[in-house]
Formats: sequence, structure tokens, C-alpha cells
Amino acid sequence: MDSCNLLEKPHVVCIPYPAQGHINPMMKIAKLLHYKGFHITFVNTEFNHKRLLKSRGSDSLNGLPSFRFETIPDGLPPSDIDATQDIPSLCESTSKHCLAPFRDLLSKLNDTSSSVPPVTYIVSDCTMTFTVAAAEELGIPVVIFWPTSACASMAVLQFRNLIDKGFIPLKDSTYIINGYLDTVIDWIPGMKGVCLKDLPSFIRTTDLNDIVMKFFLNEAERSKRVSAIMLNTYEVLEHDVIDALSSILPPIYTVGPLHLLENQINDNELKLLGSNLWKERSECLEWLDLKEPKSVVYVNFGSITIMTPKQLVEFAWGLANSNQIFLWVVRPDLVIGDSAVLPPEFAAETKDRGLLAGWCPQEKVICHPSIGGFLTHNGWNSTLESLSAGVPMICWPFFADQPTICWSCCTQWGVGLEIDNDVKRNEIASLVRELMVGERGNDMKKKALDWKQRAEEATRGSAGSSYMNLEKMINQVLLSQKQHTP
Repeated sequence: MDSCNLLEKPHVVCIPYPAQGHINPMMKIAKLLHYKGFHITFVNTEFNHKRLLKSRGSDSLNGLPSFRFETIPDGLPPSDIDATQDIPSLCESTSKHCLAPFRDLLSKLNDTSSSVPPVTYIVSDCTMTFTVAAAEELGIPVVIFWPTSACASMAVLQFRNLIDKGFIPLKDSTYIINGYLDTVIDWIPGMKGVCLKDLPSFIRTTDLNDIVMKFFLNEAERSKRVSAIMLNTYEVLEHDVIDALSSILPPIYTVGPLHLLENQINDNELKLLGSNLWKERSECLEWLDLKEPKSVVYVNFGSITIMTPKQLVEFAWGLANSNQIFLWVVRPDLVIGDSAVLPPEFAAETKDRGLLAGWCPQEKVICHPSIGGFLTHNGWNSTLESLSAGVPMICWPFFADQPTICWSCCTQWGVGLEIDNDVKRNEIASLVRELMVGERGNDMKKKALDWKQRAEEATRGSAGSSYMNLEKMINQVLLSQKQHTP
């Protein structure tokens, strides 16, 4: 394509929150928009840009003629640690320090001497809404992307109501363990029966000036000042909550599961663009090829979850005592303040039926025929990938939106069994056996296969609801000349 045609493309700037679970789905959106004819600028923080180069190679961010990568600083002190940064510090720093460099980047892209077309839209993560202020100054419209479930999004929007009604902040730290969190909150639209313990973990604070609580209160308000909102979910999965959200927010477009839409892209160069911050190891796929269908428990706690050495050992012996085959992804920074070291006796006990792996290509792993269950932290990407593959879950939510997603899996969709936060090996062993060979596990597998079919229907061709919603969002929002008028 010649440079003249390149400069005529509509130009979307995509900016995720700088954590793995946010970068991955935003990259899928960027690829889909590029495939539909948009020029893309994908904005990482300088810290994560370096991590991507380390994990994927020095040429991995060269991009394509109309898919370019840019960076802004995150405001935190320099670090070479190959791990996710402290989330509260990152929230505070991005909200305080990213506006000016992002504004400067937009100005650079819009300079008449620039070799890229002028920016026509910003697609911003819902936790990077300093972008809204920058966009308003420069007359550029914004679409907000919520990279979590509709239920978790609704729960965050209720933080102000929870404060006004006196449910939070907690009176003191004993309220976390004295049963108070079992209080049913029966007034959240579309979330009948939800308890305080099922809401995002940020409510478990005794300080109304808590950094993260204030951060989310501000982000929720700014999300109401944009052209539209995209959600990585599908209508039939969360219909009631999506309807309720539609009455209080700008137009909502459900466009998930994004990875199923991404799989339909027929562009080999575009497919090669990746976003994993750790180097992927694919050897586990060959190991899985040797296993019987639905015989393996996949264990992965995501990119942020951390645990104590004691919890690690309890999970290990729970898996060992279940007598089931397992594939366990163990990040180097999984254990608090230490490396993830397992007892040598565990390795000896499980050498014939267990595999410990580094970061793996999860989307390929979870839809492998040998995977029969998933022990997960209930990050939304992992949960949606599991639902889309028809794989039921054992749920150990760690923080943020994960308790709410766990609640949906266990009480709304019938595909999850929850582990108590105080991890015990006997409970782990029992739940793993129940999931893989028990009667409840069989029922959950049937329900998971039903959600898989519905996810495929939502993303299938021109008739799928999510496919059509992506087309509508592009035509009604991103390509609307009326919306582009400052």
C-alpha cells in the first residue's frame, strides 16, 4: 500500500492499562480494528515495552506500516524486574503522571509533518481515563474498553452507592473475618444474591482515602464522559447486567470473546504481533498431546496473583493427593518475597503425572483436547477462555474483580467450584477429584460446553451478536463523521 493510502486511513490510538491482563485484550481489539482498515498506534509504558522486547525479541515491536508501537513513561522509578509492578503504586502513578506525556504523544501524531494519518479516535482502557482529559483538550473522541465482565463492571460502578449507604469503608480490619462480608447486597441491578465478599476486593478497606478506592471512583465517573463503551463479553452470558449497564452508561457494545473474533483474522503478519510479557514456552503442548482426552487439570494463577510459601505447598500436595494428571504454570514471582520452590518429595510423587511449566500459550493449552478442568484465579481473560473452550473451573480468586467473576462462575453459570482462601491440601484434592471424575464435575462440564457453543455463536460470521456489535461500533462510532467533530 502506498503512503498516500496510508495517510487516508482512520487512525485509532489504543492504550491499555500496563498489566498483562489488560494488554492482551487491547491487543486483540487493535488487531481487529487494523484488519478492518484502521491505522493503529498501540501505546505501552516504557517499562512494559522493554519487557516485550525481552520476551518476544528485539524485532517484535517493529510493527507493520499501519500498525505502530509508541511508549509513554508510567512515572514509577526505573526497574529491571521482570514482574508486574505494584498495582496500587501503578494506579496512583499513571493517574498523576501519564496525562502530559500522552497529550504530547497525541500532538506528535497529529503534527502535519507526521508520517501517520491524524488521530480520529482513542480506544482507552477504563483504568487509564487520563486519556479522556487529554482527548477533550484536543477534540478527539474516546471509546472506553472495560477488560472485565459486565458483572464486575457493574460492581465497580456501585462503589459510590456502597459508601453512601454506609457499607464501606469497613469499621475496622476485623470486619474482613467476622462475617460482615457475608452481607447480601440485594439492590445491585442484575446481580441478585451477591454478597459484599463477592464484590471487587478494593471494598475491603477501612480508609475512605485508600489510593485504589479513590482511583476507581474517579475512573468510573470519567467513563461516563465518552462516546461508547466496549465489553469483552457476550450478550447471552450476562444479559441482565448488560441491560442494566446500558441504562446508566454511554452506548455499550459487547464484543467478546475477543480471542474467538481474533482467530478469524486472515493475516499472517498481523497474527505474529504478540503481547505476552513473559517468554512463552510451548513444550507443554507436546506433553499434552500424549494425554487422554479431558484427563488433565490445568493450573495457572495468572500474571499478578501471589501466594505464601505455605499456600504453594498446600496447592502442591492437594494436586498430588488428588491422583489426577496436571499441568501447572509456576511463575518465578508467584511466591511472596521468594522464588517458587516446591518440596523435592512433591516432584518425586508426581513425576509420572504432573508437569511444571513456565509461561505458556494459554489459549492453545486451554482448548487442547486433553484439558478437562482449570484451577484458576478467575482473571477475566482466563475465565472467558475457559468458558469458550467448554472447560469447568476450580476458583481461587486473589484480588480486584476476581471475587465477582468467581461468584458468576459458581452461582450464575454453574461452571465453578470455589476454594476457601485458607488453602488446605485436603480441600484441593477433594475439589480436583470432584471436578475431574465426580458427578458435579460432569454436570459442570455439560454447562461449560453449552457456554462454549453460545460463545461460538456470538462470534460466528455476520450473524453473531458480538461480531455484529463490533461492526456496529466501528460504523456508528469510529467511522461516524459527526462524532469526529470537535
